[in-house]
Amino acid sequence: MKETIEKIIRIEREQKRRYDSNALARYNTDKVHVKQMAFHKCDKRNRWVFGGNRTGKTECGAVETVWLARGIHPYKQNKRTDGWVVSLTRRVQRDVAQKKILHYLHPDWIVDIVMDSGKSQNPSGGIIDYIAVKNVFGTVSTIGFKTCEAGRDKFAGASLDYVWFDEEPPEDIYDECAMRVVDKKGLLYGTMTPLLGLTFVYKRIYLNCNDDPEIWHIFMEWSDNPYLDPQEVARVSAAMSEAERDVRRYGRFIDAKGAVYTEFDERVHVIPPFDVPTEWQDRLSIDPGLNNPLSCHWYAVDYDGNVYVVAEHFEKGRSAQYHCAAIKGISAAIGWHADGRGRIDALIDSAASQRTLASEKSVAELFCDNGILVDTRVNKDLYSGINRVKEYLMTDGKPRLFIFDTCVNLIREFKSYRWGDGDRPVKTDDHCLDELRYYLMSRPQPPRRETVKSEIRLDKERLIRRKRSGRR
Repeated sequence: MKETIEKIIRIEREQKRRYDSNALARYNTDKVHVKQMAFHKCDKRNRWVFGGNRTGKTECGAVETVWLARGIHPYKQNKRTDGWVVSLTRRVQRDVAQKKILHYLHPDWIVDIVMDSGKSQNPSGGIIDYIAVKNVFGTVSTIGFKTCEAGRDKFAGASLDYVWFDEEPPEDIYDECAMRVVDKKGLLYGTMTPLLGLTFVYKRIYLNCNDDPEIWHIFMEWSDNPYLDPQEVARVSAAMSEAERDVRRYGRFIDAKGAVYTEFDERVHVIPPFDVPTEWQDRLSIDPGLNNPLSCHWYAVDYDGNVYVVAEHFEKGRSAQYHCAAIKGISAAIGWHADGRGRIDALIDSAASQRTLASEKSVAELFCDNGILVDTRVNKDLYSGINRVKEYLMTDGKPRLFIFDTCVNLIREFKSYRWGDGDRPVKTDDHCLDELRYYLMSRPQPPRRETVKSEIRLDKERLIRRKRSGRR
């Protein structure tokens, strides 16, 4: 009996030793980083984590790479792999990505390390060219290391299963790496803090301006990391400027002018579609365009006055008759209400009432002739409209505007709409937002909570009014 107990104790000690020496086994066990796991579980082929410093973004990039090399990814089909880790410079490779890979790669799994500089006996002190890794299929995977400072030519030729970008690469290197995974239908993934502003990553990944269905992104901030002390987070945040917090803590894209709708938050305002009750269905709003895109959205209102954007039609270079047919088709598909003659009620930009030399009828008349009863009496005041949208995005800490995630062009415009010179927004890519303004300006202002003022506050206000009137 004593021998059995001692044997069990030795086994438990050995299990603990192996667990303590295996950082990969400890990853997301005692504490779970929810957003890291969302990244790993996502089945898209082009995934990006935008995060501030110390948010855990690099950790999940390194673990993803080791899982793929070992053939033990818990959420993907496993096989022998060849991949690249792309860093900005050799020094950054050594100090960040390479260090993280070696942390999670147990020495027993390493077949060989080929150095670009330094000694393989001390790989962390030099620059690694590639690591040969044992995988569970009895073969060997490779993790190669590349730096952007080497130039695009150094990224040609290979056929890869994945590429991990540790921080934002130049666009030409990104494009070259994208070609490297085409024949194997491989993975691209990036982990970065957007320090460079509104670059190609902002346009092609965050805004997804090409509507690539394989692109996915997530933001990580300090409060998402369960290993950071909340009191320390609050202390460091308080010492930063707003711009520093946006980038260093939240990982947001910023520029000198700033976003118009800072209240917009995809995690709050974008929701999955659901069947909208007929009683909620209100009307459509249209921003017409021929060469420019025509934007049309379907709006519903619940019993509490919350507005839902439930469908989208967005297309350019088409006739009014084509757009009317498309709008009718979408309406039929979602069961949208119509009058007794099958006509659909909509708002439209007042410019649609003007006739041109190209047609005997105005755009509004053409829509009416094709069964879309458009009303051109819309309020187009820009600043009042922007304020109304802001109120629906957040009033007294409560959102009152929700957008189905199928309305991709409206979501993109919300993210990209920015102030320009002269305190006016840049007049580009705003077709969806224009007709959203028309619609919300036709709605009542969201109700605000009545603030109960203290006697001290009332006394201060009386003193201020008395001073302004010149009375003693």
